Amino acid sequence: MFVTAAATALLVGIPAALGGQVPALDGVWGAVSSNSSQRAIVATSTVPAVVTPGKLRVAENSGVCETTPGVYQASGYGDIASNESIWFWFFESRNGPDNAPLTIWLNGGPGSSSMIGLFQEHGPCRLTNDSSGVTYNDYSWNNVSNILYIDQPVGVGFSYGTLDIGTSQEAAADVWSFLQIFFADSRFSKYQEHDFAIWTESYGGHYGPTFAAYFLVQNAAIANGSISGLPINLKFLGVGDGLTDPLSQYPGYLEYAASNPYHPLVSTSDIQDSTTRWQESGGCKDQITACYDGGSDDTCSAAQSYCNSYILSPLAGNYDVYYVLSEDPDAYPPDPTPYLNNSTLMALIGAESDWSETNYDVYQNFADTGDWMRNSRPDLETVIDSGVRTIVFDGDADYILNFDGVEAMVKNLQTKFSNEFNQQQFTNWTVHGEPAGIYKNAGTFSYVRIFGAGHEVAAYEYGNLARGEAALQMFSQIMGNQSLFST
Repeated sequence: MFVTAAATALLVGIPAALGGQVPALDGVWGAVSSNSSQRAIVATSTVPAVVTPGKLRVAENSGVCETTPGVYQASGYGDIASNESIWFWFFESRNGPDNAPLTIWLNGGPGSSSMIGLFQEHGPCRLTNDSSGVTYNDYSWNNVSNILYIDQPVGVGFSYGTLDIGTSQEAAADVWSFLQIFFADSRFSKYQEHDFAIWTESYGGHYGPTFAAYFLVQNAAIANGSISGLPINLKFLGVGDGLTDPLSQYPGYLEYAASNPYHPLVSTSDIQDSTTRWQESGGCKDQITACYDGGSDDTCSAAQSYCNSYILSPLAGNYDVYYVLSEDPDAYPPDPTPYLNNSTLMALIGAESDWSETNYDVYQNFADTGDWMRNSRPDLETVIDSGVRTIVFDGDADYILNFDGVEAMVKNLQTKFSNEFNQQQFTNWTVHGEPAGIYKNAGTFSYVRIFGAGHEVAAYEYGNLARGEAALQMFSQIMGNQSLFST
C-alpha cells in the first residue's frame, strides 16, 4: 500500500499501546500532523483481477473463525466504485438466523479496522495472546444476531482504493452504498427486511449517530420517492466508549485522571496545568466552542491539535490509555497483524490487500477537516427521538474515552427521555448474580458503565465472569428489544 509523507511522519511517533484505535504523532494521542493542511487523495496500489461496481466479490464458508457446524460465513468486497472496495466479513447467527436481526460493527480511529472488534472483542473466534491463532468464543455476538464486520472508510483494514473520505457524513454515504450492494446480492437479500442494528465504539461516537441519522434520512427519501433504493430497517444503535460531544466530554479527562475507580494517573500539578489549558482564554474550551459555532475546518482541526496535546495526552501519565490498570504499553489485547497477513489465510477469506490496524492517511483526512471536534450529539438525539432503541456503554478502566466524559455527554442529551433519565439514580447491574456494572434506562434509551473493562469492552473479564460475558448480556438484551436488566 502506498504511504504518504504525512502518514510516515505519523508512523514515527506512535506510542506502543496495543488495541489502539486512536492514532498518535510524536507521543500525542489524536494529534494532527503539521505536514498536512488539506485533505489527501491517495490511491492504494492493490489492483484486483476483476471489479464490477455495484457487486460483491465473496469467499463463502472459509472455515476461518466461525467453526460452529452449519453456521454460514462469507467474506470479501463490495465494490462501491471501480476504484473503491470495502471489505466485509459476515457471520450468520448461531441461533435462528432466519429470524435474527442483522448487526453491522464499526471500529473507530478514524481509520481503524473492524477486524479489531472481530478478533479482539466479540467475534465467533478470539485471537490467542501470542497472535498465532484463534480460539472459539462462547460469548460471540453472533450467538443472537447475524453480524457484519465492515472495514471503512475505503483504505481501512483490508479495504482498498482511492482514499478521499474525510468526514463522518461522507463515510455514512459510502457505508449506505455498500449496504445497498450487500442487500441486492441474492445471498444476503433475505436480511434486508430484518431488524437492523449499528454497533460501534471509540470514533464510533461520531460514526454511530451520524450513520444512523443518515440512514433515517435515506429511508424517508425512499419512502417519498425522491431517491430509489432499499430501505434499511434501523431498530437499534449501540455506542461504546465513544467520542460524540467533545465540549461535554473533554472535562472528563481532568476528572478521570484525578479520581477513578483505580488510581490517579498523574500528579495534581499536571492536572492543574491541563485545567488551565481548558479554562484560559483561547484555550481548549474556547476552541471547541468556536468549532461548534460554525467553525471552519482549520478552526476545528486546531482545536483537536491543541486539546489533545495539552489535555488528553499528558493526563494519561504512564498508564495505557485503553486500560489504566496496566502501564503503557499493555501487551493485551494481542496484535492481529501477523495472523491476518498470513498469505494462506488471506487466500481463504478472499483478502486482496495487506491488513493494517489503522490507515494513517484516512486518519489525517479526518484530522484536516476537523471532524473530530464537531458535535455528533444532535444526530444522537435525533436517532433516540425517532424510536431507535439506543444504548451508550463504556468500561470503567478506559481513559481515552472515559466514563466521566461519556456520562457528561449523556447527561446533556436533550431527548424525550432525558428528564426521566436524569432524575434516576444508577442501579447495580448483575450478570448471573455477579456484579458487572451500573446502569439506567429511560424509555428506549439505556446507559451502562461496565466494571473492569477497558476501551474494548467485550475484550475484558471481571470477577467471576468470563471474558466478554457481561458484554454479551448487554448486547442480547438490547437486541431483544429490551431495556437493560440484571440476571
